[in-house]
Amino acid sequence: MSLLNKKSLSSICTKTGKFPARRRKSRWMIWIFPLTGFFALIWFLVRVLPKPSRATYPCQRVAFPLASGFVIWLLGLAGSVGALRKAKHCHTQARYVLYAVFVAVSVGCVWLTISSTEEKVALAALHTVNDPIGVAQGVHPGRVVWIRDPNATDWAGYSSPEHWYDDNHTEQAVVDKMISRAIRGLGGVGSDAVAWDAIFRNFNVRRGKGDVGYVAGEKIAIKINNTMCYNANTSTFEQRSNNKNRIDNSPQMTISLLGQLVDVVGVEQADITIGDPGRITPNFYYNIVHPVFPDVCYMASYGGRGRTQSTFSDVEFYWSTPSANGTRQDYIPRSFAEADYFINFAILKSHSSGGITVCGKNHYGSLIRNPDRSLRGQKYNYYDMHNSLPSNRRGMGYYRALVDLMGHPELGGKTVLYLVDGLFAGQNWDSRPVKWNMDPFYGDWPSSVFVSQDPVAIDSVCCDFLQTEWNDYPHLDGADDYLHEAALADNPPSGTFYDPNNDGVGLASLGVHEHWNDSLLKQYSRNLGTGDGIELTSPVPADFNGDGMVDREDLMTLMDQWMQTSGQLSADIAPGPAGDGIVDIEDLVLFVDYWTR
Repeated sequence: MSLLNKKSLSSICTKTGKFPARRRKSRWMIWIFPLTGFFALIWFLVRVLPKPSRATYPCQRVAFPLASGFVIWLLGLAGSVGALRKAKHCHTQARYVLYAVFVAVSVGCVWLTISSTEEKVALAALHTVNDPIGVAQGVHPGRVVWIRDPNATDWAGYSSPEHWYDDNHTEQAVVDKMISRAIRGLGGVGSDAVAWDAIFRNFNVRRGKGDVGYVAGEKIAIKINNTMCYNANTSTFEQRSNNKNRIDNSPQMTISLLGQLVDVVGVEQADITIGDPGRITPNFYYNIVHPVFPDVCYMASYGGRGRTQSTFSDVEFYWSTPSANGTRQDYIPRSFAEADYFINFAILKSHSSGGITVCGKNHYGSLIRNPDRSLRGQKYNYYDMHNSLPSNRRGMGYYRALVDLMGHPELGGKTVLYLVDGLFAGQNWDSRPVKWNMDPFYGDWPSSVFVSQDPVAIDSVCCDFLQTEWNDYPHLDGADDYLHEAALADNPPSGTFYDPNNDGVGLASLGVHEHWNDSLLKQYSRNLGTGDGIELTSPVPADFNGDGMVDREDLMTLMDQWMQTSGQLSADIAPGPAGDGIVDIEDLVLFVDYWTR
């Protein structure tokens, strides 16, 4: 009897005398990806084609990688089958060279399909939400305050012969209210002065100076972003005409910030330096801000006409990893090194190389490059910070130069406040302002400001906004890697020993990072009460004491200020957009409306 027959007979059931039914393998499992991708594609097309703005919804951001992976899989399958048919035809005709080429093409299609679809599926699962890492910072740890008032901006856009920065297109009184509400919301109190005192005291406790507020005579440096002055006239300080409608920091928001420091905190104008060390201070900005605050020091790469040229200090800055040419060291500008406090005043933008550019990347202009004049003229005589950006180093778990900048004791180490100017937000580094479509903007300018004491939290929030609004640069693989590295700077995923002070003491966690639950609710773990991460707040005008509720305490504030016409009138909220200079019946009516809602 043959071996085959023996095996067949041994398979007969002894009880029934029949061959048992074979267990079929679960072949349906191989259809999970095609079916999931197919339904994801249908869902994406049905939801997004009628209303393209839905592409930013969280469910569509998960569906898109699966749908696009399915399309790639179909194309790869079709290409592989087609190439195999060509190969078979060539083989029958003894055209063996073409046969080998088509076989290689078929294999290549399969390989590309597998690698691309794996990447797409991984991308769908990459965006974890409400899973904070790092240690939250601030009076209210991890708090980011977002204030939006659409009445702040009124510009027709590029069709207008006027410019975005003109006073008749940004309402100064509204911006003043926005900054006031933001500071009170950050401090969690109903007074600008008390909020500032809480902010300074918390910061000084954290850096070991004790429970003290701002002391008269202490100097404050403010780093702004004047990127669009990179090729401006260095003698007249005029921007090129085609750059005048590309945003730098808003002069109106600068006036509001300086007004808070001078009139509320009590800082002497001469003790404030504001500027961008690597750029000029352009006329459009200087001519609006300087008349209001003539004694402030306006620092820039070129002096003259009321500007002060940025110069080297002897404070060294070290990169935690050498560049390709071995360069590791640069210098802190003198005005920054001599300041007691630092304010990081960034712009809300995405970036073709960095993914996003807010407070972290605002520091790319915070240094003066290596002053060794013997190296002048050589192309690579300084550390190229762009090498660590996600456009050049994609993925997660890499050294990011931004972390050194955020953690150096003379930069991030003495930053008391982080602000992001979102009145007119840019889609790329070249700062072309574009109206936003996500909730709650719906085709309007963002008209927003973000403030925080946590550098990681504020950039994390802005990252979520930018990733929701734009489907391009903010989604670079690794766009938020610097936030992971900064949040875990004491033990970063890259394994880098971050030591920008070069003293052998590594950085501690610089703040807390997480992503929100979705773009409609915009809630983080502290909002949900599920973790010690970020808290995004947007206080209403009638919440005078900033405790998150409109209640009896706010009513008492309104009564205390009843019929007053001078001083800090937080209860002057009507008529919109910025009150009328008196607390009266109109304010009471609006207050009751908020209270009942």
